[in-house]
Amino acid sequence: MRFSRLLLPVVAGLCLVAQTSPNAPPKPPVDAAPSVSGPDGVTVPLEIMAPPLIAPDRVVIQVGDVKITAGQLSQILEGYSDSQKVFVNGPGRQQFIDQVVRLMVLAEEGRRRKLTETDIYKNQVWYSATGLLANQTDTDIRLKVHGDEALLRAYYEVHKAEYEQVQASHILIRMQGSGISVAPGQKDLTEEEALAKAQEVRKKIIEGADFAALARVDSDDMGSSAKGGDLGFLRHGQTVPSFEDALFALEVGQLSQPVKTQFGYHLIKIVDRKPTKTFEELRPELEKAVENEASRKFLAELKAKSKIVIDPEFSEPAKALVGVK
Repeated sequence: MRFSRLLLPVVAGLCLVAQTSPNAPPKPPVDAAPSVSGPDGVTVPLEIMAPPLIAPDRVVIQVGDVKITAGQLSQILEGYSDSQKVFVNGPGRQQFIDQVVRLMVLAEEGRRRKLTETDIYKNQVWYSATGLLANQTDTDIRLKVHGDEALLRAYYEVHKAEYEQVQASHILIRMQGSGISVAPGQKDLTEEEALAKAQEVRKKIIEGADFAALARVDSDDMGSSAKGGDLGFLRHGQTVPSFEDALFALEVGQLSQPVKTQFGYHLIKIVDRKPTKTFEELRPELEKAVENEASRKFLAELKAKSKIVIDPEFSEPAKALVGVK
């Protein structure tokens, strides 16, 4: 883990906050199951570790005349994920301190060289500060709805069907134009030929052929064919719309008609169905969903009220320059 990356969001404001009050903002909702990668490359879960009990106004780092208190560093760390905080407050403590000192020393030298007067510095400081403020605003929007029981229960009632899970298997017959490559030695079927083959395979299953055996031989989905077409348990939003519509309309044991997607024609069979979890079981997911929805709606309202003008030429993707050396 490289702390130069962790510190990027706060580089621009580090020396600025050195003179501010250490009043910490509200804590955002905690991420689930933080982890960290050790030197052997193994990722392990870690418990959230509390930082040392140091008075917020105590100066903990000083470089030249610039002093940083424990409270100010705590505010800076509020912009980090829980897994990053775990590392900073634990095995990466000294590495973090070294990085802060490095930034402050280099920043002081940059001021001596008058780099703060350059346009590139001013523009990057503006963008960094804008990003920080935008992130804090988004967190504040989410905090306004965090833990609102009435909102959570209303969202659950409206969306609980979306949390239903079904275990499905499928056989994919690829057609021309599909994003899936043609297997070596196989014909690139037209849409009509792919549909005819799917109907032929379906007829075999109806007459008693084993679905899994046919999937291993005929399915062009290499990720599931070796498992007899098994896709595991799926929820709403995990597949393309036409596949999802057919998937959740089937009963356990039922076989679909050929279903067309951009990949080809699918034969879908439902193996099992899990009922929607209770409100309490889904609470963590509901909290996240309600916060995401509040953030999206608020942003849409802000954009609708704002004057936004984008140069159409600037918004076009850059074109490759042929023959330029």
